Amino acid sequence: MQRNLQIHLSAFMFLQYFIWGSWYVSMGSYMFKALGFSGTEIGAAYGAFAIGAMISPFFVGLIADRYFSSEKLLGVFGLVGAAVLCLLPQMKTFGSFYPTLILYCALYVPTLALGNSLSLHHLRDAKTAFPRIKIFSSVGWIAGGIAVSLVHVEETAGQFYLAGGLSLVFGLFSFTLPHTPPRKVGANVSVREILGLDALALLKKPAFAIYVGCMFLICIPLYFYFVGMHVYLNEELKWSDATAKMTLAQVSDVVFLFLLPFMLKSLGYKKTIAVGILAWITRYFLLAQSANSTSMQTVLIFGAILLHGVCYDFLFIAGQLYVDSESNERIRGAAQGFFAFILWGVGGFVGTLLAGMVIDAYKLAEPVGAIQHDWQAIWMVPALGATAVLIVFFIFFREPKPR
Repeated sequence: MQRNLQIHLSAFMFLQYFIWGSWYVSMGSYMFKALGFSGTEIGAAYGAFAIGAMISPFFVGLIADRYFSSEKLLGVFGLVGAAVLCLLPQMKTFGSFYPTLILYCALYVPTLALGNSLSLHHLRDAKTAFPRIKIFSSVGWIAGGIAVSLVHVEETAGQFYLAGGLSLVFGLFSFTLPHTPPRKVGANVSVREILGLDALALLKKPAFAIYVGCMFLICIPLYFYFVGMHVYLNEELKWSDATAKMTLAQVSDVVFLFLLPFMLKSLGYKKTIAVGILAWITRYFLLAQSANSTSMQTVLIFGAILLHGVCYDFLFIAGQLYVDSESNERIRGAAQGFFAFILWGVGGFVGTLLAGMVIDAYKLAEPVGAIQHDWQAIWMVPALGATAVLIVFFIFFREPKPR
């Protein structure tokens, strides 16, 4: 039975991330080329996902945990989300596109937490089985990127129709998941509990406070990659099938996820997380150099893409494990919720907005052929920002004592 359950949940994770991967990476190029939006508007649009992350705890805490079974809510979110995605191509102005995208993100982002909690609820050996299931999230993202390139909708509204069709399948499939009743029927749930504010007590520990502050700050430069990378590849290199090629990042993600336990065991949290921040710095320096190179340009860009596993796993997956190690049973869930709200919500919103503003600030007065931005300068901004965060983190963060 557990084997069948794991296959069922793996298919769910695959579909869930297939949807995300089929529009998130390539949306910037569509907005820039097809709609003529500015860099600031593109950055704000990517910030819609961060707004969804800030809204998500309210959906999960006030609705899912109290009134509806998880599988039914996942199904409804998938079906309504499909309709909203198919509505997005009709929105040609930023004033109509942006709020519609926020609505979709508010429907999609809660499915990430709901899907994880549903899986953990039903798996007997979650510590072993859950990571194996989550691998199919990366596989789904890869499939989404390849599909967008194969059907040639990277720079068109077709990416949203593709994602909408997948969301319809996802919604229907979700109704077949194991029944997961609400956990807090009739219970009074406070806003403090929903946002994980019970975990604020952990901030009394200097090392934990420094960690949270540094992770918030590192989120600001890291979103330059998501906002600008696809636009850069199309503008600077005129890459065909750029979305498919960028999925090499998720291949790297799978590889380094297996290496993470060995790194933590040999280096500890401080050095492992520092390596993750250093990887982001290296990624941006490679991109900056690629904008000023002809002979090594492709090699430098692929190097930046393939660093993703170190960038993500050694920084954020290691960080989630650190937060878990510093929490007790009573506030463990609250601590992870607070961590996600600060990083993916507040940090993501500030980072995407700033990235868009910087892209606009370095727009060339006179384009050089198809190149309209000073990409070397754009990539140097997050490189220097991440360097400053690494210095602060390495000086002030203290390795937690073994328990």
